[in-house]
Amino acid sequence: MRILVIGGSVFLGRAIVEEALRRGHDVTTFNRGVSRPDLPGVTAVHGDREVSADLDRLAAAGPWDRVIDVCGFTPSVVLDGVRRLNGRAAHYTFISSISAFSEWPGVTELDEDGVRHECPPDATSGEYGVLKAGCERAVAEFFDGGTLVISPGLILGPHENVGRLPWWLTRIERGGRVLAPGDPGLPMQVIDARDIAAFTLDQSEISATGRFLTSGVPGNTTYGDWLNLCIEATGSDAELVWVDDRFLLDRGVEQWSELPLWMVPAPETRGTWNPSSAKAAAAGLTCRPVRETVQDTWAWLREIPVAERSFRSRMLSHGIDPGKEAKILAEWDARDS
Repeated sequence: MRILVIGGSVFLGRAIVEEALRRGHDVTTFNRGVSRPDLPGVTAVHGDREVSADLDRLAAAGPWDRVIDVCGFTPSVVLDGVRRLNGRAAHYTFISSISAFSEWPGVTELDEDGVRHECPPDATSGEYGVLKAGCERAVAEFFDGGTLVISPGLILGPHENVGRLPWWLTRIERGGRVLAPGDPGLPMQVIDARDIAAFTLDQSEISATGRFLTSGVPGNTTYGDWLNLCIEATGSDAELVWVDDRFLLDRGVEQWSELPLWMVPAPETRGTWNPSSAKAAAAGLTCRPVRETVQDTWAWLREIPVAERSFRSRMLSHGIDPGKEAKILAEWDARDS
């Protein structure tokens, strides 16, 4: 097939392009050519999806059998591109996010029928999850062909540009006493970008429509097992020091960002780690062991000098300051003195 990937050079987009090339598809990528180099074997069209002339050049490079949009964040921008691509492809897959569901993370076992944020398909500003919902509507309501929405949960894997697992691997690589948050037995649910990529291509190839929530296997690791896998992968002498949630909160540690993926259990977050991927699993989604994800991420990361590793996502910087970490550990040690 001829496949257009909007994005295609970073993390999940890169994984989708790699999988499509492996399957023998003819892949065109459309991106600015700024974030990362295009993968060998693609036809690269460089441009900005917010620039009309660039969209015109893109449309002229078609037609395609399939479009996979990995980097749509603003509904009005996605809508403009959808209109330019009408008649240039038969099927459009939009990579959204679990954040598009207004009920997440407050509801347990969220599935595809969950309520999404209200957001019009021509919105120009707003919060991340709200805008993702608007992007979905721009595709579903205005693309003249079959449409599919993939809604990932927490994505990890090689080439991660969000900075969560890379930060933990880098911190544990440094060794010594490592501040570990909360309950080591906390069940998590993570998924490898490469598994989402394979499933997305599977569904795109058969022109599947509707929506799939791809959040992985419930309880496929715990926070403690996950960090111990980081120790195993790096071969570090790191010692995990587990510190109570309340102790960390009282010292101003930011959840989710300063200690990546740490979220204190609460009614409003009770569904963080248990959305349902049952529909996707029934349709063929498979998930590799978390150990493989951690090991492969480390194999990629270790080739990047520490000073060049980025732990900043589109919205957050990840990782606690070493001085703050050391101070908290000292206070934890002295709490019963």
